[in-house]
Amino acid sequence: MSTPEASAVSDEVTTYIANRIGFIELERPKALNALSTGMIRGMHAALDAWREDPDVLAVVVRSQHPRAFCAGGDIRFLYESFQRGDEAARDTFFIEEYRLNHAIFTYPKPYIALMNGVVMGGGMGISQGAHRTGGLRVVTGSTRIAMPETRIGLFPDVGAGWFLARTPGALGRYLAVTGETIGPADALYAGLADAYIDDTALPALVDTLRSEVFERGVDVVACVERETAAHKVVPTPDTSPLADTRAFIDRHFALPDVAQILASLEAVSGCEEAEWAEQIVGVLRERSPLSMAVSLEVVTRAEGAMADCLRRDLDLTRTSFAHGDVVEGIRARIIDKDNAPRWRFARIEEVRADDVAQMFESPWPAAEHPLADLQG
Repeated sequence: MSTPEASAVSDEVTTYIANRIGFIELERPKALNALSTGMIRGMHAALDAWREDPDVLAVVVRSQHPRAFCAGGDIRFLYESFQRGDEAARDTFFIEEYRLNHAIFTYPKPYIALMNGVVMGGGMGISQGAHRTGGLRVVTGSTRIAMPETRIGLFPDVGAGWFLARTPGALGRYLAVTGETIGPADALYAGLADAYIDDTALPALVDTLRSEVFERGVDVVACVERETAAHKVVPTPDTSPLADTRAFIDRHFALPDVAQILASLEAVSGCEEAEWAEQIVGVLRERSPLSMAVSLEVVTRAEGAMADCLRRDLDLTRTSFAHGDVVEGIRARIIDKDNAPRWRFARIEEVRADDVAQMFESPWPAAEHPLADLQG
């Protein structure tokens, strides 16, 4: 095994080169590796340094902690910044996070994400782009994926709308609106993961990556594909919970707005679909009505470039904190934990198309947008 050739260490993220692979290791286990501004900067600095380095063939991002790959952004920090009126700190966090997401999405070398444990919110932002680099999104038996933002009055940001819009049928719309958590077989079925490996085999995979001889980035990817091919996920993707309920999901979540989706679900009775529909109705009645409507629209509008999605995400973070439910959602779910949020709209039926459209209005002129320079 080769020793690391270069190393940069902080309290929360470690980046180094070993065996011609750039390793990014998330080191904030007490917060389930929730991203801080410092972690975002550390990751981006490493990717920039390795972009043109001929001695780096590929990048591997991982967590050494069994509970989580990355549970998202630092929600408590965002809440506290709002409480002290520090809009600049909040803007800085989102701008730098979305720039990192874009850098990963457009990276010129294979980027491989080893997604064990909790992978939510911002964790999706630093993993899903691997699919576009010729790299891989690897899930394990412990992987739990979600964009649970509607639960706290936010929306699927970090460019996740782009990936959700490209899942089969109405799966992306369903996942965005409900914020439901899925397992590894579901992720493979939905096209949100590329390969599976048992958790117990992850250390051996990393050892192999540190010792095998590689000449090109594609050789690193081929090594991961070979090592993961020996592992089979249970249930299989085509018998996963998402696959089993796919017909139900498509029937209801293809409808044009959340009010119609809810009405359709509530109309189900006296068949095998009824129990599932009743459960989903319960989920939707608990989420932020405005956030669900915005989240559905995020997926609907995500047909274009990732750069456009990230600019729109930044606009929405501003309006979500200014006019939306996110502050109240974080208070109820994370800070006070009373689970009794007082949403801006009590019921989804009260949310009008104009209310949703206003959330998408950018506070910046196009030429002055903080992400105006992003392309692709």
